[in-house]
Amino acid sequence: MSQSIAPALEEKQTDTSPTLTFEEYRVYQGEPDVQYELYKGQLIPMATATALHTSICEYLVYKLQRYLAAHNLDLVVKTSVGVRTENATSCIPDVLVCTQSLWEQILAQPGSGILDLGETPLLVVEVVSENRRADYIIKRAQYELANVPEYCIVDPKCGKQKIRILAFIEGEDGYTHTDFFPGEEIVSVVFPDFVLSVDEILNPPLVEELVKAERAELQESQQQAVIERQRAEEERQRAEQQSQLAEQQSQLAEQQSQLAEKLAAKLRELGVDPDTVV
Repeated sequence: MSQSIAPALEEKQTDTSPTLTFEEYRVYQGEPDVQYELYKGQLIPMATATALHTSICEYLVYKLQRYLAAHNLDLVVKTSVGVRTENATSCIPDVLVCTQSLWEQILAQPGSGILDLGETPLLVVEVVSENRRADYIIKRAQYELANVPEYCIVDPKCGKQKIRILAFIEGEDGYTHTDFFPGEEIVSVVFPDFVLSVDEILNPPLVEELVKAERAELQESQQQAVIERQRAEEERQRAEQQSQLAEQQSQLAEQQSQLAEKLAAKLRELGVDPDTVV
């Protein structure tokens, strides 16, 4: 979240407040319902997200979860999970993707859910709010330092709307960025077939409505499957009836042939040529 890293810290102004080690930060209990990031030992309270900010994050989580499930990938999508980038610095991206096995390790650890050094997520997302410098400069440097393969900045500010994808490109020492604007589609570097509309990300539909539509589609699909099964069963029964009728007709024809043979034999016994009988 963009307001979490105070510019004053980056400008190295004097700060007499106590500093924390990463281990102290992991178990720190601050004010209820307040999340803190750690920047060079300083606790930075995170600003409350706007409604649009929340909707964007929910939409991205929804789309990523569906994508991972559709591709049967052993990855998880999480929010409010920290990423340690230096000895005394830890960011909390709005959305991150990491391996399922790594997440299971985090679950077994005491204290806050934080990916430690070497426990690198595949993708992190930050939605820009007021402190644009934090996301575009400070956090870029932090995620680059932590070797996060892909960093996505979603900027919904009117007049500046865009989505920036930063990633390590072969042959480059640091992040290379690509900007995507309204009317375009973003293409992930880590997940190259994960494609989303910039317009939908910046002005996302309600996830609740997407879930309803998904459920309605599933129900319609199930109903269609029932109809198809019924139709198949009717076709099977019809084919079986036709087979039975054909068998009955065959039996009747055989019986008629046998009767004709018997009649012909009887006529011969009586001295009548059956071929002369009309």
